[in-house]
This record gives sequence, structure tokens and C-alpha cells, in this order.
Amino acid sequence: MAVDVSVSREAGDWPEDAEWLAEKAALAALAATYDDDDGPAELSVVLADDALVQRLNREYRGKDKPTNVLSFALTEAEDPDAGEGAPMMLGDVILARETVLREAAEQDKAPSDHMTHLVIHGVLHLLGYDHEEDAEAEEMEGLETRLLETLGIADPYAAGRADSGHPINDEPPER
Repeated sequence: MAVDVSVSREAGDWPEDAEWLAEKAALAALAATYDDDDGPAELSVVLADDALVQRLNREYRGKDKPTNVLSFALTEAEDPDAGEGAPMMLGDVILARETVLREAAEQDKAPSDHMTHLVIHGVLHLLGYDHEEDAEAEEMEGLETRLLETLGIADPYAAGRADSGHPINDEPPER
């Protein structure tokens, strides 16, 4: 695969294996959705805390609260220095540690499983998937469920289907 995934810890007391989990989840999403014919690409996953995510959410989305995951997709047009053959920057996926842990506990999920799901969810947003309309949500959730199944993780939407809730509380940033 011609995609480089960079994982960084910017804030929060993440578990020792957090970088490995984030990279594994991002690569799983990319393997199923990224077309290598599009050429080399890069994306970053940022392990942050609620305070950092709240600041970004306020600055870029006008929402003064933390959320579990933010995805900021980039395009080649936004990268004027990208030369021919240079990797295309897909964007950033940013996780908020406290929110991820709280949601995992509330949903009775392993924190590592919830984190993996959120990274996959965020990467799919970078690649153009969305869940604003019912048909889009069904497609995106189905893909997430299939990807998580390949990683041995149960369907995160199973409980939500019973009460018609959506366990992901993010919205794509307006650009």
C-alpha cells in the first residue's frame, strides 16, 4: 500500500500500545478503501486529550465541547508545495482520550476496540465517507462493521440499532 500513516501523542495519558492500535486501524481502513492508483498518500492520527479536541472543535467547527474524533480532510489544492509524485496528504484524525474512555465505559466496550473503531471512522471521513443522510450512514456503518470484524471486534452499532441511536458523536468539519 502506498499510504504512510503517522501517529503522534500530543496530549493525554494514552496506553503504551495506542500508536500501534491507531496505525493498525488506519491501515485496515485504507486497505479496504484507498485506491493505490491514486498514488502515494499520507495521513496522520493524533492522540490528544479532551482539552485539545475541544479547542480544535471550537476553532474549526464552532462547537465549544470535546468530541470523540475529529477528521480534517485535506486536498491537493490546499497543499501548494506538493510536487509531481509527492504524496497526497489525506488529512488528520484526532482522538480525545477522556471522551474515548468515557464512551467505552458507557457502551461497555473495551477501550482499545472503541479507539480502533473511531480511527477507522475518522479515516473513512478523510476518504469522503459520511453519515449525514440515512443511505450514507448505512454504507459507512456497514463498511466500519466489516472492517472491525476483520480485526476481531464486534459490531459497534448493534446496540444503537436497537434504540436507533448513533454511538459516534462527531460531525464532519465544515470546510
